Amino acid sequence: MTQVTDHEQLGLFRTEVRAFLADKLPENLRRKVLEHKRLRKADFLQWQAILRDKGWAAPNWPAEHGGTGWTLAQRLLFDDECAIAGAPETVPFGLRMVAPVLMKYGTEAQKARYLPRILSGEDWWCQGYSEPGSGSDLASLRTRAELRDGEFVVNGQKTWTTYAQYADMMFCLVRTDPDAKAQSGISFLLIDMKSPGVTVRPIRTLDGDTEINEVFLDNVHVPQNQLVGELHKGWTCAKYLLSHERFGAARVGRCKRELACLKRLLKERVVDGEALAVRADWIEAVARLEMELLALEASVQRLVRQSESGAGNGAEASVLKLMGTTLAQAITERQVQAAGPLSKEFSQRAFELTVDGNEDETQTLAGFYLNLRKISIYGGSDEVQRNIIAKMALGL
Repeated sequence: MTQVTDHEQLGLFRTEVRAFLADKLPENLRRKVLEHKRLRKADFLQWQAILRDKGWAAPNWPAEHGGTGWTLAQRLLFDDECAIAGAPETVPFGLRMVAPVLMKYGTEAQKARYLPRILSGEDWWCQGYSEPGSGSDLASLRTRAELRDGEFVVNGQKTWTTYAQYADMMFCLVRTDPDAKAQSGISFLLIDMKSPGVTVRPIRTLDGDTEINEVFLDNVHVPQNQLVGELHKGWTCAKYLLSHERFGAARVGRCKRELACLKRLLKERVVDGEALAVRADWIEAVARLEMELLALEASVQRLVRQSESGAGNGAEASVLKLMGTTLAQAITERQVQAAGPLSKEFSQRAFELTVDGNEDETQTLAGFYLNLRKISIYGGSDEVQRNIIAKMALGL
């Protein structure tokens, strides 16, 4: 009997994923992603429901908790194929961030309550990490939580909180021991966003959207049973959470999708009677981007094999984040350049999907370009990633 190799198994899996996307990805969602339209809460929940019905909503969860039990290679392949096809990314805060922390450090009661609600989409989560003056230097956070009579009283402010306007729950780092230094004295709390004293104020981004927010916590009472892990040991939870995001930061599928968009623009754009796609300068520019993309994809695959063999990871996560961010921004910059004057101005109406679908897709390119400026800041800025690489890989 012929034995199927791992490579062949992945090929069969890719075929299955593509068939599923072709059959189940709604056209309205596909158009929104491919045409750089705004995605709203209902869009994310619609796609999560479709994935849940298939059993694919939580690729990174073990099967015993309702996940797929896929290998790391399968998870990354699935993410790439979804991005290329134009599927929305599942919002990570519940499925990919707090859920693994709960599985590792949560009580049985916490797991029993929250994991099913995360999987169903009943609870929408946001991340309470960054603060004014404590972005990349997260250990300097100042939000306080005092334990009084069996509950925490929380005071402080969080910022850059993505989709907090939709959130039912926030996982939040708070300082519970003000005398401890740096990472010590920080705890990991689950906060109900409907609690008295929680105020959400939108922050308008460069592209005119309000997907990020400030969150003010004024004498917010949080039951003690909402503490995850040990008191004052929240940094352990925070580090574990970040370890689950190291490979996805490269966003290879998104880069492939946007590079395809760029190539299409170059074929369509005619300047002085000649398509930009046949001009030598653009041929060279696209070739350089393709080489960077191949290098990024090869790096991800190498690190996947390294991880699956049991080898540890040091600065590799920072390398992938830095490479992926740089490439994604370079591609969007070239998209705007290719569209020329057509992309220079955009209206907010251009980001909403119309029934006839006759709008010019170049109207959203400038907004998409501006929105992606943030990716070199969140999740650890480029400067922080370079410092990590210098320390861990180069010993500086």
